[in-house]
Amino acid sequence: MGLFDKLAGWLGLKKKEVHVLCLGLDNSGKTTIINKLKPSNAQTQDIVPTIGFSIEKFKTSSLSFTVFDMSGQGRYRNLWEHYYKEGQAIIFVIDSSDKLRMVVAKEELDTLLNHPDIKHRRLPILFFANKMDLRDAISSVKVSQLLSLENIKDKPWHICASDALKGEGLQEGVDWLQGISYVILL
Repeated sequence: MGLFDKLAGWLGLKKKEVHVLCLGLDNSGKTTIINKLKPSNAQTQDIVPTIGFSIEKFKTSSLSFTVFDMSGQGRYRNLWEHYYKEGQAIIFVIDSSDKLRMVVAKEELDTLLNHPDIKHRRLPILFFANKMDLRDAISSVKVSQLLSLENIKDKPWHICASDALKGEGLQEGVDWLQGISYVILL
């Protein structure tokens, strides 16, 4: 059973649809995380960079997921805002080994949080401090500090250290989303 199946079971949902926006800079691991969250028989072996965006739709026994995997390449980030109104939860992925672009990730996060379609909504935001398996990775606590996550007061948020290739830390994120189910399905 995939993690989304488990989430659906915990939420006790009956054929509800959840729109999740998966955002972050290019090469942070967004597509790999989405792939790992799908049931094992639906996972793909070859992950390629997302151009523009891709939509993953799959159903669990009681929940239908539409995950918008948005390209993090600079020229495509302006597309993100076209999907904000439909989003019911956000997964924001950070490459914890890419210290040079941490400032860019913070700028994109700040732009997201201040957008009119996001600013006044209580959307849950799950942060994955990804690539923890790499030698240069910084801790999720340090990522949280660099992104000033403590300043997010009006939205429930959580950060998980993750290694998307092995699936480590992803369950913790799903557990957290499950715990705030009242926010996910507004």
